[in-house]
Amino acid sequence: MRYIYLLSLLLLSVNTLACSNGESVLSVDPDLPPATDVPTPEGYQLVWSDEFDAPRLSGGKPAIPDTKKWWYETGAGGWGNNEIQHYIAAVQNKDTCALVSDGVLKIVARKVRNEVLSVRMNTIDSWTYGYFEARLKLPQGKGTWPAFWMMPKHFTTWPGDGEIDIMEEVGYRANYVSTSIHCNTYNHVNGTQKTGEQLIPTAESDFHIYALEWTPNYIKGFVDGKCHFTFLNDKKGDKNSWPFNVPFYVKLNLAWGGNWGGAEGVDEARLPATYEIDYVRIFQKK
Repeated sequence: MRYIYLLSLLLLSVNTLACSNGESVLSVDPDLPPATDVPTPEGYQLVWSDEFDAPRLSGGKPAIPDTKKWWYETGAGGWGNNEIQHYIAAVQNKDTCALVSDGVLKIVARKVRNEVLSVRMNTIDSWTYGYFEARLKLPQGKGTWPAFWMMPKHFTTWPGDGEIDIMEEVGYRANYVSTSIHCNTYNHVNGTQKTGEQLIPTAESDFHIYALEWTPNYIKGFVDGKCHFTFLNDKKGDKNSWPFNVPFYVKLNLAWGGNWGGAEGVDEARLPATYEIDYVRIFQKK
Protein backbone atom coordinates (compact mmCIF):
# COMPACT_ATOMS: atom_id res chain seq x y z
CA MET A 1 0.00 0.00 0.00
CA ARG A 2 2.85 2.39 0.84
CA TYR A 3 4.27 1.86 -2.67
CA ILE A 4 0.92 2.66 -4.27
CA TYR A 5 0.58 5.79 -2.12
CA LEU A 6 4.08 7.00 -3.01
CA LEU A 7 3.48 6.26 -6.70
CA SER A 8 0.26 8.28 -6.57
CA LEU A 9 2.11 11.21 -4.99
CA LEU A 10 4.82 11.00 -7.65
CA LEU A 11 2.28 11.00 -10.48
CA LEU A 12 0.45 13.95 -8.92
CA SER A 13 3.71 15.89 -8.47
CA VAL A 14 4.82 15.31 -12.07
CA ASN A 15 1.43 16.36 -13.41
CA THR A 16 1.31 19.46 -11.22
CA LEU A 17 4.74 20.57 -12.44
CA ALA A 18 3.72 20.01 -16.05
CA CYS A 19 0.44 21.81 -15.48
CA SER A 20 2.11 24.86 -13.99
CA ASN A 21 3.76 25.85 -17.26
CA GLY A 22 0.48 26.87 -18.87
CA GLU A 23 0.47 24.14 -21.55
CA SER A 24 -2.13 21.46 -22.21
CA VAL A 25 -1.42 18.15 -20.48
CA LEU A 26 -2.73 14.65 -21.31
CA SER A 27 -2.65 12.30 -18.32
CA VAL A 28 -3.47 8.59 -18.33
CA ASP A 29 -3.65 6.92 -14.91
CA PRO A 30 -5.90 3.86 -15.35
CA ASP A 31 -4.84 2.25 -12.05
CA LEU A 32 -5.89 5.10 -9.77
CA PRO A 33 -9.38 4.61 -8.30
CA PRO A 34 -12.07 7.28 -8.58
CA ALA A 35 -11.88 9.85 -5.80
CA THR A 36 -14.73 10.06 -3.32
CA ASP A 37 -13.40 13.18 -1.65
CA VAL A 38 -10.78 15.72 -2.72
CA PRO A 39 -9.44 18.37 -0.31
CA THR A 40 -10.49 21.91 -1.16
CA PRO A 41 -7.51 24.21 -1.76
CA GLU A 42 -6.40 26.05 1.35
CA GLY A 43 -8.17 29.30 2.18
CA TYR A 44 -11.54 28.52 0.55
CA GLN A 45 -14.90 28.20 2.26
CA LEU A 46 -18.19 26.85 0.94
CA VAL A 47 -20.53 29.62 -0.27
CA TRP A 48 -23.10 27.67 -2.33
CA SER A 49 -24.02 24.05 -2.94
CA ASP A 50 -26.69 21.72 -4.20
CA GLU A 51 -26.39 18.18 -2.83
CA PHE A 52 -29.48 17.03 -4.74
CA ASP A 53 -30.92 15.37 -1.65
CA ALA A 54 -34.53 16.46 -2.05
CA PRO A 55 -37.00 13.82 -0.81
CA ARG A 56 -39.20 11.98 -3.25
CA LEU A 57 -42.61 13.46 -3.93
CA SER A 58 -45.88 11.92 -2.80
CA GLY A 59 -46.41 8.59 -4.49
CA GLY A 60 -42.67 7.98 -4.64
CA LYS A 61 -42.12 10.14 -7.71
CA PRO A 62 -38.66 11.74 -8.12
CA ALA A 63 -38.31 15.45 -7.37
CA ILE A 64 -37.10 18.01 -9.89
CA PRO A 65 -34.17 20.42 -9.29
CA ASP A 66 -34.69 23.32 -6.86
CA THR A 67 -36.01 26.28 -8.87
CA LYS A 68 -34.72 28.63 -6.16
CA LYS A 69 -31.21 27.63 -7.24
CA TRP A 70 -31.57 26.80 -10.96
CA TRP A 71 -33.20 28.19 -14.09
CA TYR A 72 -33.58 26.56 -17.51
CA GLU A 73 -32.76 27.55 -21.06
CA THR A 74 -35.29 26.03 -23.44
CA GLY A 75 -35.79 25.47 -27.15
CA ALA A 76 -33.99 24.02 -30.14
CA GLY A 77 -32.21 25.84 -32.98
CA GLY A 78 -28.76 24.30 -32.61
CA TRP A 79 -27.43 26.53 -29.81
CA GLY A 80 -24.60 27.82 -32.00
CA ASN A 81 -23.15 24.33 -32.55
CA ASN A 82 -25.77 22.67 -34.78
CA GLU A 83 -26.91 20.55 -31.84
CA ILE A 84 -29.92 18.29 -32.34
CA GLN A 85 -31.60 18.32 -28.93
CA HIS A 86 -34.58 20.39 -27.81
CA TYR A 87 -34.06 21.67 -24.26
CA ILE A 88 -37.04 21.63 -21.90
CA ALA A 89 -37.62 22.98 -18.37
CA ALA A 90 -37.19 19.62 -16.60
CA VAL A 91 -40.60 18.20 -17.57
CA GLN A 92 -42.65 18.45 -20.73
CA ASN A 93 -46.01 16.72 -20.73
CA LYS A 94 -45.19 13.23 -19.39
CA ASP A 95 -41.53 13.37 -20.34
CA THR A 96 -39.00 14.14 -17.59
CA CYS A 97 -35.43 15.11 -18.46
CA ALA A 98 -34.22 16.43 -15.08
CA LEU A 99 -35.01 14.58 -11.87
CA VAL A 100 -33.56 14.20 -8.41
CA SER A 101 -33.57 10.75 -6.84
CA ASP A 102 -31.39 8.87 -4.36
CA GLY A 103 -29.27 11.99 -3.78
CA VAL A 104 -28.36 12.44 -7.43
CA LEU A 105 -29.50 14.79 -10.21
CA LYS A 106 -30.10 12.91 -13.44
CA ILE A 107 -30.20 14.83 -16.74
CA VAL A 108 -31.68 12.54 -19.36
CA ALA A 109 -31.56 12.91 -23.13
CA ARG A 110 -34.48 10.94 -24.55
CA LYS A 111 -36.08 10.42 -27.95
CA VAL A 112 -39.72 11.53 -27.94
CA ARG A 113 -41.45 11.03 -31.26
CA ASN A 114 -39.33 12.90 -33.82
CA GLU A 115 -37.05 14.86 -31.48
CA VAL A 116 -34.50 14.42 -28.69
CA LEU A 117 -35.38 16.18 -25.46
CA SER A 118 -32.79 17.17 -22.86
CA VAL A 119 -31.98 19.86 -20.25
CA ARG A 120 -29.69 22.88 -19.97
CA MET A 121 -29.86 24.34 -16.44
CA ASN A 122 -28.06 27.27 -14.85
CA THR A 123 -27.43 28.62 -11.36
CA ILE A 124 -29.41 31.72 -10.45
CA ASP A 125 -26.40 33.02 -8.50
CA SER A 126 -23.07 33.99 -10.04
CA TRP A 127 -19.54 34.47 -8.71
CA THR A 128 -16.25 36.16 -9.52
CA TYR A 129 -13.34 33.81 -8.74
CA GLY A 130 -13.54 30.69 -6.62
CA TYR A 131 -13.22 26.92 -6.61
CA PHE A 132 -16.03 25.18 -8.50
CA GLU A 133 -16.55 21.46 -8.01
CA ALA A 134 -18.98 18.73 -9.08
CA ARG A 135 -19.02 14.94 -8.74
CA LEU A 136 -20.20 13.51 -12.04
CA LYS A 137 -20.81 10.26 -13.90
CA LEU A 138 -20.93 10.79 -17.65
CA PRO A 139 -23.43 9.29 -20.13
CA GLN A 140 -22.52 6.68 -22.72
CA GLY A 141 -23.13 6.61 -26.44
CA LYS A 142 -22.04 8.28 -29.66
CA GLY A 143 -23.85 11.60 -29.84
CA THR A 144 -23.72 12.50 -26.13
CA TRP A 145 -22.04 15.76 -25.12
CA PRO A 146 -22.26 16.42 -21.35
CA ALA A 147 -20.84 19.61 -19.89
CA PHE A 148 -20.20 21.41 -16.58
CA TRP A 149 -19.27 24.98 -17.50
CA MET A 150 -19.64 28.72 -16.89
CA MET A 151 -20.81 31.83 -18.72
CA PRO A 152 -20.74 35.53 -17.75
CA LYS A 153 -23.75 36.93 -15.91
CA HIS A 154 -23.86 40.03 -18.13
CA PHE A 155 -23.40 38.27 -21.44
CA THR A 156 -23.56 40.32 -24.64
CA THR A 157 -21.33 38.57 -27.18
CA TRP A 158 -19.40 35.34 -27.69
CA PRO A 159 -16.50 34.79 -27.43
CA GLY A 160 -15.67 38.32 -26.34
CA ASP A 161 -17.31 38.01 -22.92
CA GLY A 162 -15.59 34.68 -22.24
CA GLU A 163 -16.53 31.07 -21.55
CA ILE A 164 -15.08 28.62 -19.02
CA ASP A 165 -15.60 24.89 -19.65
CA ILE A 166 -14.83 22.97 -16.46
CA MET A 167 -15.66 19.54 -17.91
CA GLU A 168 -16.69 18.41 -21.38
CA GLU A 169 -16.72 15.00 -23.01
CA VAL A 170 -18.16 13.62 -26.24
CA GLY A 171 -19.44 10.07 -26.54
CA TYR A 172 -17.48 9.09 -29.65
CA ARG A 173 -14.29 9.90 -27.71
CA ALA A 174 -15.37 8.15 -24.55
CA ASN A 175 -13.71 8.94 -21.23
CA TYR A 176 -11.51 11.77 -22.54
CA VAL A 177 -12.49 14.75 -20.41
CA SER A 178 -11.32 18.30 -20.97
CA THR A 179 -11.18 21.78 -19.50
CA SER A 180 -11.10 24.80 -21.83
CA ILE A 181 -11.43 28.57 -21.95
CA HIS A 182 -12.72 30.73 -24.80
CA CYS A 183 -12.30 34.46 -25.44
CA ASN A 184 -11.61 36.67 -28.45
CA THR A 185 -7.94 35.73 -28.57
CA TYR A 186 -8.39 32.05 -27.76
CA ASN A 187 -11.41 30.15 -29.07
CA HIS A 188 -12.32 27.01 -30.99
CA VAL A 189 -13.67 28.88 -34.03
CA ASN A 190 -10.17 29.95 -35.05
CA GLY A 191 -8.47 26.94 -33.46
CA THR A 192 -6.69 28.86 -30.73
CA GLN A 193 -8.69 27.68 -27.72
CA LYS A 194 -6.72 26.66 -24.64
CA THR A 195 -7.55 23.12 -23.53
CA GLY A 196 -6.25 20.50 -21.11
CA GLU A 197 -7.37 16.87 -21.33
CA GLN A 198 -7.23 13.66 -19.32
CA LEU A 199 -8.18 10.09 -20.13
CA ILE A 200 -10.27 8.80 -17.23
CA PRO A 201 -11.03 5.18 -18.15
CA THR A 202 -14.02 5.01 -15.81
CA ALA A 203 -15.52 8.46 -16.47
CA GLU A 204 -18.67 6.86 -17.93
CA SER A 205 -19.00 4.08 -15.35
CA ASP A 206 -18.01 5.77 -12.06
CA PHE A 207 -18.34 9.15 -10.40
CA HIS A 208 -15.30 11.44 -10.51
CA ILE A 209 -14.71 14.90 -9.06
CA TYR A 210 -14.25 17.69 -11.61
CA ALA A 211 -13.11 21.09 -10.40
CA LEU A 212 -11.82 24.46 -11.47
CA GLU A 213 -9.87 27.06 -9.51
CA TRP A 214 -10.30 30.58 -10.87
CA THR A 215 -8.29 33.46 -9.43
CA PRO A 216 -7.24 36.90 -10.74
CA ASN A 217 -3.98 35.27 -11.87
CA TYR A 218 -4.97 31.91 -13.39
CA ILE A 219 -7.62 29.33 -14.22
CA LYS A 220 -6.81 25.68 -13.42
CA GLY A 221 -8.79 22.53 -14.19
CA PHE A 222 -8.70 19.31 -12.14
CA VAL A 223 -10.03 15.75 -12.15
CA ASP A 224 -9.94 13.92 -8.80
CA GLY A 225 -7.50 16.52 -7.52
CA LYS A 226 -5.09 16.25 -10.47
CA CYS A 227 -4.41 19.43 -12.42
CA HIS A 228 -4.55 19.00 -16.19
CA PHE A 229 -5.01 22.59 -17.33
CA THR A 230 -3.59 26.00 -16.48
CA PHE A 231 -4.39 29.27 -18.22
CA LEU A 232 -2.46 32.28 -16.94
CA ASN A 233 -3.62 35.89 -16.90
CA ASP A 234 -1.21 37.73 -19.18
CA LYS A 235 -1.77 40.87 -17.07
CA LYS A 236 -2.15 43.08 -20.15
CA GLY A 237 -5.50 44.41 -18.96
CA ASP A 238 -6.95 43.35 -22.32
CA LYS A 239 -10.45 41.85 -22.32
CA ASN A 240 -9.63 40.04 -25.57
CA SER A 241 -7.29 37.66 -23.73
CA TRP A 242 -8.64 37.86 -20.14
CA PRO A 243 -12.36 38.65 -19.82
CA PHE A 244 -12.41 36.54 -16.65
CA ASN A 245 -12.76 39.28 -14.03
CA VAL A 246 -16.56 39.52 -13.82
CA PRO A 247 -19.32 37.29 -12.37
CA PHE A 248 -19.96 33.96 -14.09
CA TYR A 249 -22.74 31.45 -13.39
CA VAL A 250 -22.59 27.64 -13.55
CA LYS A 251 -24.24 25.53 -16.23
CA LEU A 252 -25.07 21.82 -16.52
CA ASN A 253 -26.35 20.36 -19.76
CA LEU A 254 -26.46 17.25 -21.91
CA ALA A 255 -26.34 18.07 -25.62
CA TRP A 256 -27.00 15.57 -28.40
CA GLY A 257 -25.01 15.71 -31.64
CA GLY A 258 -23.72 19.02 -32.93
CA ASN A 259 -20.41 20.12 -34.40
CA TRP A 260 -18.40 18.28 -31.74
CA GLY A 261 -20.81 15.82 -30.14
CA GLY A 262 -21.97 14.61 -33.55
CA ALA A 263 -18.65 14.85 -35.40
CA GLU A 264 -18.72 11.08 -35.95
CA GLY A 265 -22.49 10.75 -36.14
CA VAL A 266 -24.99 9.81 -33.45
CA ASP A 267 -26.36 6.47 -32.27
CA GLU A 268 -30.01 6.87 -31.28
CA ALA A 269 -30.01 3.28 -30.05
CA ARG A 270 -28.10 4.61 -26.99
CA LEU A 271 -31.03 6.82 -25.96
CA PRO A 272 -32.13 7.48 -23.34
CA ALA A 273 -28.72 8.60 -22.08
CA THR A 274 -28.25 9.79 -18.50
CA TYR A 275 -25.78 12.32 -17.08
CA GLU A 276 -25.56 11.99 -13.27
CA ILE A 277 -24.55 14.80 -10.90
CA ASP A 278 -23.99 13.88 -7.26
CA TYR A 279 -23.40 17.47 -6.14
CA VAL A 280 -22.25 20.94 -7.19
CA ARG A 281 -20.24 22.98 -4.67
CA ILE A 282 -18.79 26.46 -4.92
CA PHE A 283 -16.10 27.83 -2.64
CA GLN A 284 -14.53 31.28 -2.37
CA LYS A 285 -11.63 32.76 -0.45
CA LYS A 286 -12.32 33.66 3.16
